Amino acid sequence: MKNQYDIVIIGGGPAGLAAAVSAYDSGVRDVLILERDEQLGGILNQCIHNGFGLHTFKEELTGPEYADRFIQQVKERDIPCLLNTMVMDISPDRVVTAMNRCDGMFQIQAKAVILAMGCRERPRGALNIPGYRPAGIFSAGTAQRLVNIEGYMPGKEVVILGSGDIGLIMARRMTLEGAKVKLVAELMPYSGGLKRNIVQCLDDYGIPLRLSHTVVDIEGKEHITAVTIAQVGADRKPIKGTEERYTCDTLLLSCGLIPENELSTAAGVQLSPVTNGPVVNESLETNIPGVFACGNVLHVHDLVDYVSEEAAKAGAVAAKYAKGEIAQADGKEIALRAESGVRYTVPVTIHPDRMDDKTVVRFRVGDVYKDSFVSVYFDGERVQHKKKRIIAPGEMEQIILTKQSLDDHPDLQTITIKIEAE
Repeated sequence: MKNQYDIVIIGGGPAGLAAAVSAYDSGVRDVLILERDEQLGGILNQCIHNGFGLHTFKEELTGPEYADRFIQQVKERDIPCLLNTMVMDISPDRVVTAMNRCDGMFQIQAKAVILAMGCRERPRGALNIPGYRPAGIFSAGTAQRLVNIEGYMPGKEVVILGSGDIGLIMARRMTLEGAKVKLVAELMPYSGGLKRNIVQCLDDYGIPLRLSHTVVDIEGKEHITAVTIAQVGADRKPIKGTEERYTCDTLLLSCGLIPENELSTAAGVQLSPVTNGPVVNESLETNIPGVFACGNVLHVHDLVDYVSEEAAKAGAVAAKYAKGEIAQADGKEIALRAESGVRYTVPVTIHPDRMDDKTVVRFRVGDVYKDSFVSVYFDGERVQHKKKRIIAPGEMEQIILTKQSLDDHPDLQTITIKIEAE
């Protein structure tokens, strides 16, 4: 192992793998992947269901199959990977401090760093559920690993709180393994998962989805024996008199994902208060020069295909940076603003002189909108107005900006994306 690399990628999941392949194919051969797990592939290794790869490979794959496609590409290019390696720190001048059993504590100077650490599930402690802390309460991702990788069944009578995609998929998985999933309760008045997962994982198996409901009590001291759910009002507080009790031996929590950004914060990377991921420009570069971010560490995606697409861009741009080929910005920076239902945008700024011919801007909305329009404004001028039959928080949206359109507006200060009724 050397103490200097052109590009160091932190994370060997789908984002890190795609970024490494892209950086290599962009002409930088001196690439290193650091992964804390014992194998590459990240969360995909426990996602044994199909539905991956339709955009990237034009075929339907399971999670391990999708990961293996990129792992093989990394191996074909002989890109080095350090497994079982924990990154402890990233300095503002891109010195990466890491440790593992073989090498102990070591430091690597990188010309460019790509953050690809993924995300984690929101823990029970962040949900403020009253009751004891008995055994039998799992995050949906932990239950998925127990069933799919380690071969353990968490329980036989299951209640799921939260309708994120992992929770929906685990409702089906637990049913297929012989458990009785009594219901999925969701605090919000809409599901947090993809529509296809609601249909394929709940509707097809007769599992009820109770929107605007939450768990208000957990019974059992040694092991969970029952939960009580209740309807919530517009203020998200339980409504008295609507309580329903369900006996169960398992409660799965699927209440959202949070980007893994402790390293980013320690490095001084500016984070978005909405996504909890880094604030990036058109090149997926953070406020620290030469530090890029992609995948679920940047913002939580709905499809892994989009993770790979975004990571490929990060890898290509990081390669340009490492080779000294990125032009200095001329000082003109256009801000992207999210309004009227749009929660955030990635990126949040654009330098027209450094952007590609096209830039994809991804965003999520904060509510369900039917027969509405996604509109883009250049300052006060509306330049895009696209009707959508339905727009939901569980599915990521995008618009495309062209370099030509920005060049045609030389005095442009702000790009605003909003949802409009007409």
